[in-house]
Amino acid sequence: MSGDFLPLPPSILPSSNAGADETIKAAAADPVDPAYRKKANEAALKFESFFIAQMLHKMRDSTRTLAADDSPNKSSVHDDMLDMADNLVADQLANRRAFGVADVLLRQLLPAAPAAPAHPLPAAVDKKPPTA
Repeated sequence: MSGDFLPLPPSILPSSNAGADETIKAAAADPVDPAYRKKANEAALKFESFFIAQMLHKMRDSTRTLAADDSPNKSSVHDDMLDMADNLVADQLANRRAFGVADVLLRQLLPAAPAAPAHPLPAAVDKKPPTA
């Protein structure tokens, strides 16, 4: 588990570090380390999966609570299998980013890429005042 730690961003490294200049230049070229991006993506997907699974479990619990005493939903025989099925459904929905929770988390964790202008402006534009 020692390899699961996230690297420190170069902005908090001390300035007296001998390799700090090279690290900062590399960080300027790519603002987000690919390893950090991958771990952040995995964590966001796991969180979305957990969120969806909790929602499905609560929905199933409420149907058990509201079910009649002789209802098959009231039986606890298949609870473990249904919980596993809920977790699998949650994983599939999270991988499709169905709820968008992972996207919101990634917007918070990763800096936005510099946006390119939608329509590049021409180099020289002759603007003539309107004639009356």
